[in-house]
Amino acid sequence: MKRFYREVALAAAAEGWQVRLDQKPVRTPKGTPLTLPTLALAQGVAAEWRSVAERVDPRTMPLTRLAATVLDQLPARRRDAIEEALEVGRWDLLCYRAQHPEALVDRQRQAWQPWLDWAEARYGVRLQPVHGIQPIDQPRSALLRLRHALDELDDWRLVGVHGAARETGSLILALALLETRIDGAQAFQLAYLEELWELEQWGEDAEQRRRHRHIAGELAALARYLRALAP
Repeated sequence: MKRFYREVALAAAAEGWQVRLDQKPVRTPKGTPLTLPTLALAQGVAAEWRSVAERVDPRTMPLTRLAATVLDQLPARRRDAIEEALEVGRWDLLCYRAQHPEALVDRQRQAWQPWLDWAEARYGVRLQPVHGIQPIDQPRSALLRLRHALDELDDWRLVGVHGAARETGSLILALALLETRIDGAQAFQLAYLEELWELEQWGEDAEQRRRHRHIAGELAALARYLRALAP
């Protein structure tokens, strides 16, 4: 769609802030006015619309997409989002360690175990690591505590955590991103540790570079989104 507006402005609304294009509010695909809960998120969305040169491309506007997802799909799909994020936690990436070589085993332990320890201290969630890919049933108490953590999130934060969990394969990393304990770049490095280690050994091809660049960009956007929701 060709750019159809000249001015991008912010306006206070009853439930937050609106981004307006030539004095008209941006609307979601379902026609809902895009009302943002924090000024920081509204500023981020406005920056995306200001950056449009000739054509409006939703693929380059991640904050707008995430906000529209909240308004168009939640709370109707809130339970689905919680179940999907919890399923990631059930098979959390951080729990599945390599069996060999020793250098990779050691790198995973040093990089990942502190975040499992953090989850236990922060949420009371004790997940059990295993070496190999054989699925392990995590303690029911840990999964109940993860569900409680997700239930406590409002719709805006839930959408960000859900997206981050799916991108990283780790609900623990998604929660660390929510609490700004890590940024998008760190989340990518942790989530793709094994792939990055293999690339150190064998080199990288163009397709891998494109894929990693895309994933890193998505995680950076999710980090910006979650940070903009902070009080």
